Amino acid sequence: MNAIQKAQKIKLFAMDVDGILSNGQIIYDSNGNETKAFYVQDGVGLKGLRDIGIQLAIITGRSSPMVERRAKELGIKHVIQGQDDKFTQLSTLAVSLGLELNECAYMGDDLPDLMAIKYAGLGISVPNGCSEVQEIADLVTVKLGGHGAVREACEFILKAQSRYDDFIDGFRS
Repeated sequence: MNAIQKAQKIKLFAMDVDGILSNGQIIYDSNGNETKAFYVQDGVGLKGLRDIGIQLAIITGRSSPMVERRAKELGIKHVIQGQDDKFTQLSTLAVSLGLELNECAYMGDDLPDLMAIKYAGLGISVPNGCSEVQEIADLVTVKLGGHGAVREACEFILKAQSRYDDFIDGFRS
């Protein structure tokens, strides 16, 4: 089954944060507070998935109040922080939502994401992800993590589910 066929079945889009929703840099200000930069166009793509009924989730190894804030802004209901075993978290979430793993997409860039990408229905990575993850991903985006890769993945799923024109039309009216 190719990536388009896999994307047609997706009902949950889960992703890592650092290196996916952000560019992977961790910046501390002079007071020791961590900051992150998020790419605004990714949010529009995620809203497009949410609007067609695809559930959204964040599964990240780090814990950050900025992740909570961004998730709230984007309407992401499932936020799992401080968990390095992404596969177990994805599997548990899928079961709690009544989904099979083949109905779940997972997007990540590094070794903690490896098994979630491998066993998700649609595994997605980025060109600045580690080679081991890229090798097993069904789809590697053209855009870098934190620079529109999430939007690209969202549009791929919307197109595969024949909902992309509806997504675009929502901005034309």
